[in-house]
Amino acid sequence: MVYNPAILSGVLFLHNIASSNYVPKSYLILHMKNFCLALFLSCFCLIGFAQDDSTTQMPPLVANVDTTLRIIDLNPYFTLHVDSTFSYQLHINKDPQDYFWYLKNAPIGLRINKENGTITFKADKSYFLSGKLKYDVNYNVLIGVQNLKNPKERVDTSFSIVFYNTEIIPSKVKPTVANTVTIEEGETVSFKVICDNGSFPIENIITLTDVPITKYQVVQQCGDEFNWTPSFDFVKETDQGKQRTVNVFFIGSTKFQVRDTAVVKVIVKDALNYPLALEDYNQTVKNVNRYVLQLKYTFLQLDKKLKKTKSFRTTFDITSAGTSLTGTILSTSDDNSTQRTGKVLPSVGLALVPIKEAAVPTKSVDQNQAAQIRTSIKRLEYMVQENQLVGEKDPAITQKTAKLKDELKQVQVQLIEVPVDITNNMSEEELNRYFNSPKVNKKYRLSRK
Repeated sequence: MVYNPAILSGVLFLHNIASSNYVPKSYLILHMKNFCLALFLSCFCLIGFAQDDSTTQMPPLVANVDTTLRIIDLNPYFTLHVDSTFSYQLHINKDPQDYFWYLKNAPIGLRINKENGTITFKADKSYFLSGKLKYDVNYNVLIGVQNLKNPKERVDTSFSIVFYNTEIIPSKVKPTVANTVTIEEGETVSFKVICDNGSFPIENIITLTDVPITKYQVVQQCGDEFNWTPSFDFVKETDQGKQRTVNVFFIGSTKFQVRDTAVVKVIVKDALNYPLALEDYNQTVKNVNRYVLQLKYTFLQLDKKLKKTKSFRTTFDITSAGTSLTGTILSTSDDNSTQRTGKVLPSVGLALVPIKEAAVPTKSVDQNQAAQIRTSIKRLEYMVQENQLVGEKDPAITQKTAKLKDELKQVQVQLIEVPVDITNNMSEEELNRYFNSPKVNKKYRLSRK
């Protein structure tokens, strides 16, 4: 068929004339007769032209062509049961022979045929038992297809896959210690609480005890650490066997409030409060050393008195001996007056002896007290040295402290009548130097028979 624009123009012209209110009807009828005659002649010519030229044809209609690469049947979300097999083939809007498929960030076991785009997966339970895959976790997988000849022609998209299991595997709470733990007072019990997750993991943990305890670290999540140090007064005197038992409960729950409980029995035994015992021992040693210094100063005062007394008595003895000797020498003189003087002088020397005893008597009491004090000092110093602590925690600290206290008490009782001088204007070094001097050691050392 040949398209004739004159026909369309004539139709439009008659339509405009017919719709106008200002054109007379006679004029419209005239033009309609002319148009019909022209239309008849035109159709007659077209029929004859079509018979003469049978090769003329109209151009074919051109349809819209899809040129953008697309994946036409991708499901954006898959749900797969464990121990099942999954197979899904993807298609594109072009010839698949010129394209290849690929996956990114795919979970273990998920594969794709790079030639035809078939996705396959076998949800083996071993993947989940080993922890490589998890239930109810949304795995986002990136998938793409690319032209082998033109790398720029490619399309990337993604889909999600979730695995589920109808078999319920319970989750367990597992402390990293045995069910029973034995400690002593002052020791720290510390361990972690881990979880063996099943179908639904444990989300929170509650820590409870059957005995009120303080200053312990609460476990709230899997992997947290429980830490507790019982005080030295935790075990009471009325507790049987000098020990006390504490049951610690760890209650774990899932998001569906399925609970599992683990119990750890902590046995606390009565123990020595070593910091307090050490403080008591140090205070006892300090008291002994302070008392020894007082005794040394008292010994110093007594020894000075004894030295002064000895000096006076020696002076009297020398004077008496000199007078007697002088009288003896003068009695042999030829002079009568000198002889008389010589006879009198020995009597004077003899008279000085009672005067000496009366004026400067022998201080045997002070001598005995000084010797006793020196012996007590040596004894206390030996006991302090003998009862020194061994190691960081000496197990015999209580016995050593008691022995020092008993020894100090005995010495104080023995020297109860000795006036101990408290006022001291000498340093500890000066007292020790005087007490350990060779003269003092020689004076008060025990004589060997």
